[in-house]
Amino acid sequence: MALALLCLPLGVYPKLACAVLDAGCPADGEPRGRLPQVTRLTAVEVAQSGSYVALGDSYSSGEGVYFLDKEPVNDGADRCHRATGSYVPLVAQAYRFGGGTAFYACSGATSRQLLSGQYGQQPQISRVGPDASLVTLSIGGNDAGFTKVLTGCIVKLPWSAACVDQDAAVARRIEQLRPSMLQVLGELRARAPNARIIVLGYPRPFPKEPVEDVDNLTAEDQRWLNGVTRRLNDVVGSVAAEFDRAIAAFGGPGSVEYVDAYEAFTGHEVGRPQPYLNGLHVDMEELKVDARSYHPTGEGYRRFADLITKQIAAGPGRPMNNFQLATP
Repeated sequence: MALALLCLPLGVYPKLACAVLDAGCPADGEPRGRLPQVTRLTAVEVAQSGSYVALGDSYSSGEGVYFLDKEPVNDGADRCHRATGSYVPLVAQAYRFGGGTAFYACSGATSRQLLSGQYGQQPQISRVGPDASLVTLSIGGNDAGFTKVLTGCIVKLPWSAACVDQDAAVARRIEQLRPSMLQVLGELRARAPNARIIVLGYPRPFPKEPVEDVDNLTAEDQRWLNGVTRRLNDVVGSVAAEFDRAIAAFGGPGSVEYVDAYEAFTGHEVGRPQPYLNGLHVDMEELKVDARSYHPTGEGYRRFADLITKQIAAGPGRPMNNFQLATP
C-alpha cells in the first residue's frame, strides 16, 4: 500500500494508462484524426505547377527573327520557323515550370490549323496534355488573312484605294473567327482543365497618327491597317473574356486571359527610328516579300515576353479555383 501511495505524486499511473491503454494521454501536440487542409493556389502557383506549352502563329513562333537562327529549335521548326529569339524561351527562363516547356507555335497557323496540323506535323493542340499548367498563344491574324491584306496594300498602284477597298472582306473574316476560336479554347480546356491559357493580342503596326508614306502605304492606308488590327484584337479579347466568365461562373479551375498588346509598341512602330516590327523586306533573288516583314524584331519579342511574364504574375483579376490538398 505504501508503494502504491508513493507512485501517485510521481504520476506513474497516468503514464502507464497512456502507454498501455492509450487513455489519459496529454492533449499537447497534433490531435489525431485531423482533416486534410485545402489551400487555394495563387495565379503564379497555378502557372508553375505543371508544364508550359507555347502555341500559336508567327507572332509566337518568332518569324521576325528566325533568319538569325543557325539551327531549328526542335522537330519541324524549320517549316514552322520557330526561333530562339521568340518570347517563349524568355518566359521559360523567367519562371520555373514543374513540367518543363514545350514550344510548338507555327508560322502561318490559323485557328483551324491549330486543330488539324500543318506541314505534315501533328496538330499543335495535340501537344497539350493534362499536366499543362500554362498555355500561351497568338491566333487570328491568319484567319483574317492579314498577310494577304498587307501584300495587297503594298503592291497596289500609288494613290489607289486597293488597300481600304478590302475592308468588307476583312471584316467578314474577322467575325468568322469567333466560332473557330471558341472551338480552340474548348479543346484546350478539355485537354488541360486546370491550366491558365494566356492569349496574346497583336501590336498596332503604325503610329497612331501617321504623317508620311511607308513601304508604299499612305497615311490613310496605315490608319486603316491600324484599325483592322484593333478590330481583330477586340474579337479575340471578347471571346477570351466570355470564356473566362463561364469558367468563373461555374467555379472551374484554370482561366483564359487576354493580353492586349495593341499599344505595346507605341513609339516603336514601323517607320520609327527604332521599330519593334520589321519593315518591308524583299527577297531580290526570288522577287518576293520576305516572311519576316511586319513581324516583331528581337526587341519586339522581348516586349512580348515582358507583357506575358507580368500577366503570369498578375493573374486573371479574380481568385483562381485551383486547390491543393495537403494531408496532415
